[in-house]
Amino acid sequence: MKLERSRPPGMALAFARGMSLTTHARTQLLDTSNETYAYRRFGNGSGRPLLFLQHFTGTLDNWDPAVADPIAAGREVILFDNAGIGRSTGRVADTMAGMAKHVFAFLDGLGIERCDVLGFSLGGAIAQVMVQERPSIFRRMVLVGTAPRGGEDVMHLEKPELQKQLTDPNNRGYDVLKALFFTPSRASQAAGAAFIDRLAQRKTDLDPPSGPGVAQAQMTAFREWDRYTGERFADLRKIQHPTLVVNGGNDAMIAVRNSYWLAENLPNAVLLTYPDSGHGSLFQYHESFTRQAAAFLASDSELAAC
Repeated sequence: MKLERSRPPGMALAFARGMSLTTHARTQLLDTSNETYAYRRFGNGSGRPLLFLQHFTGTLDNWDPAVADPIAAGREVILFDNAGIGRSTGRVADTMAGMAKHVFAFLDGLGIERCDVLGFSLGGAIAQVMVQERPSIFRRMVLVGTAPRGGEDVMHLEKPELQKQLTDPNNRGYDVLKALFFTPSRASQAAGAAFIDRLAQRKTDLDPPSGPGVAQAQMTAFREWDRYTGERFADLRKIQHPTLVVNGGNDAMIAVRNSYWLAENLPNAVLLTYPDSGHGSLFQYHESFTRQAAAFLASDSELAAC
């Protein structure tokens, strides 16, 4: 039996009062035959629902209201915890394909046959798997700070520049995101501080943070994602979906050259890169990003550039 529980009331009222939908949306639970998935669903408008797939170790609480709220003005937004993340049950899959199966089960449980997707980092890899396995599931894709299968310099946390931030005792809680997602420049660090302030606005109904087991399984998935057989990037050339590829020009976690490879090999993609920005470019330049993403998602053209 599939049961959707705790659909939150009052979202339209919250939107009308200028409250952050991302901050105040209640967590819902979807029971499927295998797992229970935690998610938050909010927004309105005529656009297709937009599924948000999260980054490495991220939970529902890591989505920036400055990104999700403006997009939710024109469509429903669905934030999702994969198996073993937050309050979702089960074990964290250690391949992108395994994680994709859980997203399929979640969407099938909600009765969503077709939607758009915003895949950030790890979520972007999952989206690529999904669109190849079931092309009809997505209409348009936004791939942010991610990489194709067989990419390079993808989530190698042992690099000295990343290890320095990960082992710094001053980087605790959300502060590590400011260190990893933003460049050392004054402007980027100020944007990172504002990002952290926005995340901290949510005080209740919080997800439990991801532990070492989550990180280990997801890192195993990244290392499997490094490997490919046959012609490199050939799988991308089969994807015809309009795609917006986005990255920061100074991404130390997933090097920007991976975004160039995505744009070069996806037949129907446009590329947007932001200067003096790292892995969290969509949060640093949230006004530009949401404007560009909303325009891209609003289009009914078969071409990404229209």
